[in-house]
Amino acid sequence: MPSVFGVNNLIFREGNDIKIENENDYFNVIKQEIEDRLYGKSSDQRALLVFFESEKKLQEFRDSKALASLKDFVFCLTEQTSLEEKESRIKSATVSGRITLFTSTFGRGTDFICYDQTVLSNGGTHVIQTFLSEEISEEVQIKGRTARQGNKGSYSMVLLDRDLEKFQIQKSDIEDIRAGKGFLSRLAGVIGISKKYNTMHELLDEKRTETFKARYDNNRKFVEHARIKHEKAKKLLSNLTTGKLDAVKEFLAEENKGAEGSTTSRTVCLMDATGSMYALLHKCKNTVDIMFERASKILQEHNISSNSFQIQFAVYRNYNSKEDKILQSSPWETKPDNLRAFMNTIEVEGGLDNEAVEIGLWHTNQENIRETITQVILIGDAPPNTRNEVKIKRKQFGEQYWLGTKFQQETYYENELEHLKISKIPVHAFYVEHRAKSVFQKIAQNTGGRCEMLDINSSAGAKMLTDLVTEEILNNIGGSVKGDVLVKAYREKYSKKDVE
Repeated sequence: MPSVFGVNNLIFREGNDIKIENENDYFNVIKQEIEDRLYGKSSDQRALLVFFESEKKLQEFRDSKALASLKDFVFCLTEQTSLEEKESRIKSATVSGRITLFTSTFGRGTDFICYDQTVLSNGGTHVIQTFLSEEISEEVQIKGRTARQGNKGSYSMVLLDRDLEKFQIQKSDIEDIRAGKGFLSRLAGVIGISKKYNTMHELLDEKRTETFKARYDNNRKFVEHARIKHEKAKKLLSNLTTGKLDAVKEFLAEENKGAEGSTTSRTVCLMDATGSMYALLHKCKNTVDIMFERASKILQEHNISSNSFQIQFAVYRNYNSKEDKILQSSPWETKPDNLRAFMNTIEVEGGLDNEAVEIGLWHTNQENIRETITQVILIGDAPPNTRNEVKIKRKQFGEQYWLGTKFQQETYYENELEHLKISKIPVHAFYVEHRAKSVFQKIAQNTGGRCEMLDINSSAGAKMLTDLVTEEILNNIGGSVKGDVLVKAYREKYSKKDVE
């Protein structure tokens, strides 16, 4: 009889049955959850099904020190297990005292039928999910591996805080929920609304839904844009072959028209943080206050709010840096203090010839999904990795490693550039070494940005950095109407001032 028939006797308390832990405690808490849930109403043991997002994460937990005392009593089932052994372990997974670790594949459609009266009379089989599913449907399926056919069962979650970042869930959000506070969120397209979530699951589910919707909308927009672009290209070729030059000129004028200005500027300042970029990072730490001070002063003199802009600093490295170092980013800020504090935590490391510019551009697209950004300032001394280099360099840690991170999907800078172009986000690309010039020019030209040499290692490097960042912020705020005016005012006021 299908499990959908009969009364649903699943116990899942959304306020108490979710634990979110840091990397140091994550495996220990999973092990503790196993021990706590193994016993129900009596001293008799239940059956436990523990689901992991990937085989890699399952193996890491199985081989961890946290599980050492239970390891001999734990069984595992992955896609690599033989068919005969799979059938045997599925049948025995609901026996009293059995602890089985599964990959997420077995959480969808696998029948875990419990005939053990000791388990049934003691609260039924317990399911632990160790990751947040990208879609609610998968979570529902995993929950449905217990409390089947009217029997009792229970469910809980133990999640790693870092894994939630891909859903735009920050550690501060989690702490606010724990403290019963509301926090600023983006709901139904409205920015800055404070919402108080009643349970942790309510937050997780809403953020998951928002992320899925944003990805879906973005993909749909990209496909539609590609279709329209294809039709326009066909028409252009037709006009060229038939000599309709006025139509050709009209098309080219429209294609090359600059982006519209906006009253609020949100700038991602994207920087290479590999070993060769020490001077850039050092000077950025020292000049961030000056950038804000000067921009605010010019805005005030032109009766524009000094809070008209936000900046996020982000640094990228290469595939010889792990997930937590290949891309690091600050919060969005309207004041310099936190940006400076963020930069003080950044040290140069890694580097492998061409760098992971593509990861930095991917990050800007993710930020734009969350909340619209208006421009990107890219600073680096090396071109992006080629498609082949991406594949080769990812092999250093292996695809199994990357599949367990938010960078599981390979990307290439031209793919990310197309998304930025669709969203009309200019990338102002400043190259520190000439070997990056050609590609940086292409990046800027394709998105309507500006490209220049930044001699960051020279004695005037700090002033050049301050000027280019501040001018682009002012130009972005002023847009087509006031942008030039603000930049001119800046240059007249500060062109002869040094910041070294």
